[in-house]
Order: sequence, then structure tokens, then C-alpha cells
Amino acid sequence: MLSVLLLIAIAIAATVAFPENAVAINYNNRTLIEEDFSNQDLTDSSFDHANLRKSNFSHSNLRGVRFFSSNLALADFTGADLSYADLESARLTKANLTNAILEGAFLTGSLLDGAIIDGADFTDTYLREDVREKLCQVAKGTNPVTGRDTRETLMCP
Repeated sequence: MLSVLLLIAIAIAATVAFPENAVAINYNNRTLIEEDFSNQDLTDSSFDHANLRKSNFSHSNLRGVRFFSSNLALADFTGADLSYADLESARLTKANLTNAILEGAFLTGSLLDGAIIDGADFTDTYLREDVREKLCQVAKGTNPVTGRDTRETLMCP
């Protein structure tokens, strides 16, 4: 009886201490305006061609997530980890990328007009040169997680 209780206690402790990894979810082609995805682990999920206008992704793990050709206008990515995310052809107009990590992300063809990038880390991010130049005009701050200066990660002059 004692050994059975001990096994149950170990199983419960292991479940709490080592939760399962996030399961990638397919949100492609969906209308998810003003949805709250904050503080979630959405690793490797896909939001291709989704309408995510005004959605909240703040402080979420978005590593490797696909947002190909999605509408992310006015979306909140404050403190989110977008490392290696695919944001190609995405509309990020007036999106809040404050303190976001975009290391190795693909942003070619993306619209970033009016985006807030204070403290964002763009290390090794793929951007068109004209977009990089526009971002350099407003770039400021240091990412609190990586310690990297936004202007330096954008390779601003």
C-alpha cells in the first residue's frame, strides 16, 4: 500500500515538475480579431493567412510560429519571443513589438509602418533594406532579456 502511494506521489510530482511540451496548433485562415493569446506557449503553431487584428500575444512563446501573410495590425507582442518565426508578408502595421525577441525571424515583405519597436531584438532577422531604414528612424532601447540594443540588432548607422 505504501509503495502504491509513493508511486502515485512520484507520478503527480513528475507531471507538475515536467509539464508536456506545447502542442502546435493550426489556426490557418481563421478570423481571430481581438483574441487573447497572451502568456501562452504556442511554439511551432501556424496562423498563416489569419486575421489577428488587435490580438494579444504579449509575453507568449512564439518560437518558430508561422504568421505568413497574416493581418497582425495593432497586435500586441510586448515581451513575446518570436525567434525564428515566419512573418513573411504579414501586416504588422502599428503592432506593439516592445521588448519582443525576433532573433532569426523572417520579415521579408512585411509591413511594419507605425510599429512600436522599443527594446525589440532583431538579431539576424531577415528584413528588406527599406524596412530596416524606416525602423532605424524610430529604434531605441535595449531588450531586457537578451541585453541587446535595438539599433545595434538592426545594424543602424
